Formats: sequence, structure tokens, C-alpha cells
Amino acid sequence: MDATAWQSHTVRGFLAGLKKKGTQVDVLDRVRQVGPNKVGARGSYSVYRIAG
Repeated sequence: MDATAWQSHTVRGFLAGLKKKGTQVDVLDRVRQVGPNKVGARGSYSVYRIAG
């Protein structure tokens, strides 16, 4: 998101499209912050690697 100034849903959609076309997309790290009542909280993020 920082490199492209895209919003998170746009980045996730782009990665899903790459994966659908056969490009290997690996999740390197997934950090989930949990808010009250086990509801997702801001600060959660995932780190991906695109194998070229």
C-alpha cells in the first residue's frame, strides 16, 4: 500500500488476480489485532511475497 498509495482492498484484489492467473503469492507474515468482542481491529496486516 505504501509503495503504490493504493487502498488495502485494491491491493488484495490485485494479489488475488495474480494468484488466479497462476503467479505464486506467498503470505510471509500475518498479524491480527483483535478488538472488543473478537471483532477485527485496526492495525492488522499481512506481508506477501510475489514469486516472479
